[in-house]
Amino acid sequence: MKIHEYQGKEILRKFGVTVPRGIPCDTVEDAVKAAEKLGGPVWVVKAQIHAGGRGKGGGVKVAKSLDQVKAYASEILGMQLVTHQTGPNGQQVRHLLIEEGADIKKELYVSMVTDRVSQRVVLMASSEGGMDIEEVAESHPELIHQIAIDPAVGLTDAEADSIAARIGVPEASIADARAQLQGLYEAYWETDASLAEINPLILTGDGRVIALDAKFNFDANALYRHPEIVAFRDLDEEDPAEVEASKFDLAYISLDGNIGCLVNGAGLAMATMDTIKLFGGEPANFLDVGGGATAEKVTEAFKIMLKNPGLKAILVNIFGGIMKCDVIAEGVIVASKAVSLNVPLVVRMKGTNEDLGKKMLAESGLPIIAADTMEDAARSVVAAAAGK
Repeated sequence: MKIHEYQGKEILRKFGVTVPRGIPCDTVEDAVKAAEKLGGPVWVVKAQIHAGGRGKGGGVKVAKSLDQVKAYASEILGMQLVTHQTGPNGQQVRHLLIEEGADIKKELYVSMVTDRVSQRVVLMASSEGGMDIEEVAESHPELIHQIAIDPAVGLTDAEADSIAARIGVPEASIADARAQLQGLYEAYWETDASLAEINPLILTGDGRVIALDAKFNFDANALYRHPEIVAFRDLDEEDPAEVEASKFDLAYISLDGNIGCLVNGAGLAMATMDTIKLFGGEPANFLDVGGGATAEKVTEAFKIMLKNPGLKAILVNIFGGIMKCDVIAEGVIVASKAVSLNVPLVVRMKGTNEDLGKKMLAESGLPIIAADTMEDAARSVVAAAAGK
């Protein structure tokens, strides 16, 4: 789960990280009022979408008068903002953050991520913060510094001071940087985040260290522990099909292909998509119905897949373990009839009650293409999607 910058800054503030004063708003009129309330000669008008690269896309503007605040807010609010993270269609801007201006002397980069190899939280930092950090990581990896943090101890003063010095924080500002880095670590740890990024973390002209941006991703499996974070969820920023799938406890991710996939188990779902691609097809989605799928869940899964106008065929690939093949067969039959299925359907079943499930499908009267192996299933669905 992702959240907006202004929400991320609320979290950082709770953990002692210094952030600029800012006010979120949804209208041009509120943007002007926010600037008036903040006061000062300079404001930053920021688009709030769940993607990075907003500045390059024209979603961040510095205003030096209230008239400019109004003009920039009018320009950004409602625009289809395209960045390297949104894809070519972009994301509509529905929210703004009006923030006080900052005296930026130097832009730095810091983030917390979980490293699967060391199984620890890793602090990553660079002296080259700002909009081109991805390019820096690719072309100058030596400028990215890392520290694996012992979870029993946390980010120590010595570790924080060391990495702050390595990214160019002057001696007079080391103590301030230490507080910001330790606050970022605590925010990451206590909220079950999967990413906590500040880009840029700035040095001001008077030596202060301030988080000028905030990006958080959270482990969806831990959200039950954090209702206050769930409250930050913005459904307008998410794929409608994925939102609909979550209502039925379906793991669904939209993709760019034309072959729908309905599978039980994440590993088998990944293998199914790989096999489709191996034989020249393109998956339209990742869809794991889980081990306890019912006819209702399968029906809803079909409905969600069929909302994709580019869908040409569907592959159902089931391994009957906890989930019995006859239960899935019943769900497929009910779903196919309920949604008036109008694309080719390939079904492969293996495992518990396999013969019964296949018998049910064969006697259903539905034009189902049966497959016995992964290869057969992939070849059949790719051919069906191509109209062969």
